[in-house]
Amino acid sequence: MRKVTLFLQNYGPLGAFGLALLDSAGVPLPASVDVLLLAVAAVSPKQALLSAALSVLGSAIGTMILFSIARKGGDMYLERHASSPGALRFRAWFAHYGLITVFIPALVPILPLPLKVPVLSAGAMGVRPLPFLATVTAARVIRYFGLAWLGMHLGEDAWPWLKSHGWHLGGFAVALCLVMFLATRWLDSYRSGDGALAR
Repeated sequence: MRKVTLFLQNYGPLGAFGLALLDSAGVPLPASVDVLLLAVAAVSPKQALLSAALSVLGSAIGTMILFSIARKGGDMYLERHASSPGALRFRAWFAHYGLITVFIPALVPILPLPLKVPVLSAGAMGVRPLPFLATVTAARVIRYFGLAWLGMHLGEDAWPWLKSHGWHLGGFAVALCLVMFLATRWLDSYRSGDGALAR
């Protein structure tokens, strides 16, 4: 996969599309899309927005591939590919908080927030495709266009800046989770049923 990653990185915007597709389809390529977007934006600012748009498209397609596989396989697929202790905790969280668990890791770069298990959970638990796709796309638009903007303005200093502000991103993710958690609890108090989102 390292050779594939290096190969795709040579193709700028199209490489960003390919990496985003593979990464979102479940192939482990941590931070590769983020790094490539920053690099393209720093070297060729005119291609930054195109790279971001193609990354969003590739991520949407890749995520829907993984989502569709889990949807067809249902609980059997989920048990086979997401049964570690950590994955079980994510599944329990997803059962109650739904698409929040997809939005946060799809949005925040740098931090090792796993997206694969929430995507598998969404597919296996029967979440409707359009709300799921809208959630992923919204998060990726913010993330990838934000990275492109950062690369255009900071150039080669963008990645060091992003790494040095990892704690700020972590704090943002925690704060966002807290806000969504409280909003979910508030909604739960006003409706009947199991309170799961995106049903």
